Amino acid sequence: MARAAGARGRAGWCRRRGRCGRGTLLAFAAWTAGWVLAAALLLRAHPGVLSERCTDEKSRRILAALCQDYRGGALAGALCEDLCVAGKLLFQRCLHYDRGKKVLQADWRGRPVVLKSKEEAFSSFPPLSLLEEEAGEGGQDMPEAELLLMVAGEVKSALGLELSNSSLGPWWPGRRGPRWRGQLASLWALLQQEEYVYFSLLQDLSPHVLPVLGSCGHFYAVEFLAAGSPHHRALFPLDRAPGAPGGGQAKAISDIALSFLDMVNHFDSDFSHRLHLCDIKPENFAIRSDFTVVAIDVDMAFFEPKMREILEQNCTGDEDCNFFDCFSRCDLRVNKCGAQRVNNNLQVICDKIFRHWFSTPLKSSAVSFQLQLQLQEAVQECADPGVPSGNTRRAASSVFWKLRRLLQATLRELQEAEK
Repeated sequence: MARAAGARGRAGWCRRRGRCGRGTLLAFAAWTAGWVLAAALLLRAHPGVLSERCTDEKSRRILAALCQDYRGGALAGALCEDLCVAGKLLFQRCLHYDRGKKVLQADWRGRPVVLKSKEEAFSSFPPLSLLEEEAGEGGQDMPEAELLLMVAGEVKSALGLELSNSSLGPWWPGRRGPRWRGQLASLWALLQQEEYVYFSLLQDLSPHVLPVLGSCGHFYAVEFLAAGSPHHRALFPLDRAPGAPGGGQAKAISDIALSFLDMVNHFDSDFSHRLHLCDIKPENFAIRSDFTVVAIDVDMAFFEPKMREILEQNCTGDEDCNFFDCFSRCDLRVNKCGAQRVNNNLQVICDKIFRHWFSTPLKSSAVSFQLQLQLQEAVQECADPGVPSGNTRRAASSVFWKLRRLLQATLRELQEAEK
């Protein structure tokens, strides 16, 4: 009681003097700011801390709700019948939940697939306004030109690109029929998922992205491939690839590294705009049995126009211009980040993946020490080029061809040793 009375007395004195209140307030504000900063850094380093627990029970409930909406006519899709009626698309296990995104493994007619959605419930996606305004039965009288305009606008929002009407085929809902309204509602939910839009656009243009196999409502299916992981000694499960065990590991790593280089060149040169990968880590890639690298998570991939829009933000220093793996520089004259990315996909791949493989000698005596040392030095040069930002593209091209030549030489030495 005496202690409480003393505290009240000091508080009263502070109010009368007007001193303690300000000091206490400043100390509290500093303490709060420190905790907010610590929390922000924690979330940036470990974004999964806020992710809900991934359980098979909840995943089954999510798919049951999806099928209930399908039976009610609210949604549609080529996979709905197999999932909800025929029992040919069977849930296997929950892979992960990440900030709302749901990723589930399933078996589709004996083929392992992954079901993905940015949100748990179909109702979480804003509805298509044309469907709400349309008075005609089942939306049959909806103007096609107006619908095409809205689809093009949503694709532009996702990609940052203007596409011609002839390029919108992957996102057109198909023929009008009894489930036309559900098809449109489902298409609209899918178009609000950037990854779905990227996969749909690139699936016929690139061997380095997953093709979309079909959809039901807001969930879409892609091929299941074992993702990389920092827990694998070689980052990827090489034991599943032919010829990889034992002495074949050096050859497998060299083949995969060459495929990474092919992907980098492909994303830099083969589209109308450069494609930037801003979240490069083993978990976002997988390898096929022929060692082709496949990007299996492109939530943080952006074509050049959208990349410039993201980078061009207010700043007080260069650290404010870092968007995950995509960096810019702060112009302190105007306190604005430059729209031009100053690092590149190859640089980050060298830093986060190649260094893991080539910073120490390959586990094969068949590769000469001199070649291994040259490869190690080239990876170091690639990851940390040490050139002015204006020359990074030229430096990247030079080190790209150097890495390619050294990796091809490594494969030749390994093949010679097998004879």
